[in-house]
Amino acid sequence: MTDPIADMLTRIRNASSALLPEVRIPHSKVKESIAHILKDQGYIKDYKVTGSNIRTIEVELKYSGRQGVISGLKRISRPGIRTYVKHDEIPRVLGGLGIAIVSTSKGVLEGSKARRLKAGGEVLCYIW
Repeated sequence: MTDPIADMLTRIRNASSALLPEVRIPHSKVKESIAHILKDQGYIKDYKVTGSNIRTIEVELKYSGRQGVISGLKRISRPGIRTYVKHDEIPRVLGGLGIAIVSTSKGVLEGSKARRLKAGGEVLCYIW
């Protein structure tokens, strides 16, 4: 069984370490939501959905010098081990320097926004 979100994070990690300008990822609504959060938080330059039959997400990576803006990505809730938290238990990543991405009943949200909306859910990943 494959994990599509872990695949997305791995593709971004590998492309960032290889200093590639962009990376293509197979499309899903959850992955598109994660890409939207990454853009809002300033971890990537931009993303766009391309293709009509077979849709892909093209993520334009962001660099500061010869170092990727994203220094780490970690998948938390996996298909074998799901991790759910209440809104007041959403972890702070690196003391607030990183973000947690949470799948809630109000959609896929960044950790602090989920805390404000009092929406708990499944912790998808940490990004710093």
